[in-house]
Amino acid sequence: MTAVDERGVAEFFEGFVPPDGLKVELLRGEIVMMPNPDLVHNLIVLLTQRQIPLHRWYPLQTQDVDIVDEASEPVPDLVVVAPEVLPPSGRLLPASLVTMVVEVVSKTSVERDYSVKRSIYAAAGIPVYLIIDPIMAQCVLLEKPTGEGERADYKRQSKHQFGETLTPEALGIEIDTSGFGTLPDVKPRRFPLL
Repeated sequence: MTAVDERGVAEFFEGFVPPDGLKVELLRGEIVMMPNPDLVHNLIVLLTQRQIPLHRWYPLQTQDVDIVDEASEPVPDLVVVAPEVLPPSGRLLPASLVTMVVEVVSKTSVERDYSVKRSIYAAAGIPVYLIIDPIMAQCVLLEKPTGEGERADYKRQSKHQFGETLTPEALGIEIDTSGFGTLPDVKPRRFPLL
């Protein structure tokens, strides 16, 4: 896709109103629509959010993130930002202000969460990307972003089974995953190979 095409899609996306029951994101010039999340998904987000101390960090849901130099406006399941850097208002939160993003994997978001968003968040320089996977009952903690564009990635990666505690270095907190549920009747898959 050319830069002109991406700008046109980004301009269209600004005024786009999705049908009820759908979540919409712009990822590298592509408009992606998905159904609203499952109860398991929402409970995982809630349990994660409650472990983030409000006196140090604000965990925000449904917050669009602005990725500079890229036609992407992802809407992570959770965005963690220091309260003192928040702007007074706005739909788009600059990625440079974000300390951690959290995505909870669904049946339809596996590849996007593990691949596309991984490079988008790394290219944006977001220090921590936490993937919570209720299909595989695991979390993947990605830290130390490096690189640009589609080749961007995280230098440090650790995998944690549900029930373990993980510690995102940039936040200085612990996240207990023992209360995280799994999606019933969903067959585990081989992707991603981590």
